[in-house]
Amino acid sequence: MLISHEREKLLQTVVYFAQNTKFCGKVKLFKLLYFLDFEHFKVTGRSVTGLKYSAWKMGPVPTKLFDEIESPEPDFAEALEITEIPTYRGNPMLSFTPIHPFSNEFFTKRELKLLDKLATEYKNTKAEDMIEATHLENLPWDKVFNQQASPQAEIPYEYALQVNEKDEMLKIVRERKEMIEAIG
Repeated sequence: MLISHEREKLLQTVVYFAQNTKFCGKVKLFKLLYFLDFEHFKVTGRSVTGLKYSAWKMGPVPTKLFDEIESPEPDFAEALEITEIPTYRGNPMLSFTPIHPFSNEFFTKRELKLLDKLATEYKNTKAEDMIEATHLENLPWDKVFNQQASPQAEIPYEYALQVNEKDEMLKIVRERKEMIEAIG
């Protein structure tokens, strides 16, 4: 099975967070991925994983990954074991256990620094304590879910940018695309 570079980065990112944080269930993982992608976009104009996020009630959700966790693709199943752990609330938490160690070969130095920063910052944090951080006023999830009243809608990456940053970043992204098209 041929795996794309972007797909390999997603799998390795999940492995990294599973190895380097505690309580890394589905909700915490989704929050970490969201922070990673939107923070990276804010600086570079592109996400790390290529995931698209929707504004669900409990926060941003990478819907494609949400669906895949229910029925993992073979490469996902070869990289991570998913188990249910009982919780005091009665709903089991899905836990991700890496089958193979993390490989940094697919990442830039900036991406690795951001992975490490997020894993360190949220190492001992439980998912419910991270929910508020994704729901802050005027951040991307809030703009879609509350301000636009569009539950389930996709959260545009551009919402990570401040108004004055948006035009400049979009110009840079366009220039990069034109340069790639000219080369390729």
